[in-house]
Amino acid sequence: MKAVALAALGLLAALAGPLAMAQDKPVHQSPADPQTRYQNADASPLVNEPMYQSTNPKAPPMTQAEFELGRKTYFERCAGCHGVLRKGATGKPLTPDITLGKGTDYLKVFISYGSPAGMPNWLTSGELDEKTVDIMARYIQQEPPLPPEWGMEDMKKSWKVVIPPEQRPTKKMNRYNLANIFSTTLRDAGEIALIDGDTKQIINVIKTGYAVHISRMSASGRYLFVIGRDAKINMIDLWMAQPDTVAEIRVGLEARSVDTSKYKGYEDTYAIAGSYWPPQYTIMKGDTLEPLKIVSTRGMTVDKQEYHPEPRVASIVASHFKPEFVVNVKETGKTLLVDYSNLDALKTTEIGTARFLHDGGLDSTHRYFLVAANQSNKIAAIDLKEGKLVKLIDVGKIPHPGRGANFVHPKYGPVWATGHLGDESIALIGTDPAKHPQYAWKMVDSLKSQGGGSLFIKSHPKSHHLYVDNPLNPDPAISHSVAVYDIDHLDKGFTVLPIAEWTGISDGGAMRVVQPEFNVAGDEVWFSVWSAKDKQSAIVVVDDKTLKLKAVIKDPRLITPTGHFNVNNTQHDIY
Repeated sequence: MKAVALAALGLLAALAGPLAMAQDKPVHQSPADPQTRYQNADASPLVNEPMYQSTNPKAPPMTQAEFELGRKTYFERCAGCHGVLRKGATGKPLTPDITLGKGTDYLKVFISYGSPAGMPNWLTSGELDEKTVDIMARYIQQEPPLPPEWGMEDMKKSWKVVIPPEQRPTKKMNRYNLANIFSTTLRDAGEIALIDGDTKQIINVIKTGYAVHISRMSASGRYLFVIGRDAKINMIDLWMAQPDTVAEIRVGLEARSVDTSKYKGYEDTYAIAGSYWPPQYTIMKGDTLEPLKIVSTRGMTVDKQEYHPEPRVASIVASHFKPEFVVNVKETGKTLLVDYSNLDALKTTEIGTARFLHDGGLDSTHRYFLVAANQSNKIAAIDLKEGKLVKLIDVGKIPHPGRGANFVHPKYGPVWATGHLGDESIALIGTDPAKHPQYAWKMVDSLKSQGGGSLFIKSHPKSHHLYVDNPLNPDPAISHSVAVYDIDHLDKGFTVLPIAEWTGISDGGAMRVVQPEFNVAGDEVWFSVWSAKDKQSAIVVVDDKTLKLKAVIKDPRLITPTGHFNVNNTQHDIY
């Protein structure tokens, strides 16, 4: 194996770039690394989809059973980095024109030991056995199997109006304080829980798609939209006596993002969803989810001007300044301002930002949108009023803001903050070109957090605190807790809150603490304590003024809670 490992250096250099070698084995990242854990956290929904298989006579032979195991393993562990078509995404391309010339032995070493560019060491970490490594080495020399496309006919077959608009309530039929309802993702159960923020009681548990990614509110605050990673959207009417689904649709085979029109005069008129596969976005009627317009995102990359066949739609927000949706396309590095005022003559402003766009949020005025280009280690600031890129800002390693956090810094004025997956820093970016022009669109400060593996950061206009989670950090002491900063005294560092310990659960497994979310009053912060499907999970509520435990919500229906979204704060983009 030593000789093969030495010979494989040429392959590793070709696939992963220059290597820093200390011994005869490549330096590698373990799957426990926060970045790798994040990108391989979820099996692609495409793992169960029928696909067209093309046979390459030059590829090493495989039985049908071996090919299916290879396909299953690839979509469970590899597609998030290397793409559905293996053309490369955040990871390098793994197409036969590259892999065939290297041979099975070389590829086995690459898969076994990983690379410093982020390829996990699948064999030596124990994640894959030698048999599976051998199968994967042969599998990536085959032509990639092709998933089916998903067009208007497919969408309309999946579209279901459970309760037509004319049969829905004409006024609110319940006594819930709708502004303080939380939509909580029950990830592995394929459900969401609607939780009353006032009483801390579950209102309803609603069956949704696979691994719901986000919840978004209509401009009116009546309709809740949730989208699963299998691209299924549920539209939930909060006016019903018991809020429930009134319409649903699948807009593709894999997806992440949904939002609704918010510009004055277009409230609740349209919904939009972006897909990972096929790479496209779909505009729908805001009251029924009837699909109206499908637009492909396939095209040229912003940097090398090369064609990319699989540019995934990463995130979408609705502009408050124009009748536009802000659509962020990951692999090409483009932010699209889609004018929905006339769908028959759709106008799109294409803004080149940076590749590998992911999550982002609005500044406190809602004029500027800040989005993470995570593998480029940049934040792009976009002026939604003027429709142009303001600045590309260098930050830490792999920024992951969620929607970020807005607050007023005692020195720099209004800032927007992001944590990072790849390092322990928190970047603060000035967002006030009017009153603080010397600090605008610069990283004015970098705070030290508990560590890498951060997914979400949050504050509130009525709070003096900034909360940062680290659910993907490999150290349980860090992933089980959150860091809290006093905004007026950031130089004093952070206070650690032992959120998982406060649940009182003795055998909760991993118990990752994820996604701080404020209530409508801004005086409570909710956290998901995310355990395995067969373990007890919980929601922990913290008093923002005292940083003391206020409540623990336990219920057998709370299976793998992850993201949660307060209706008012989501509706009005408060974070």
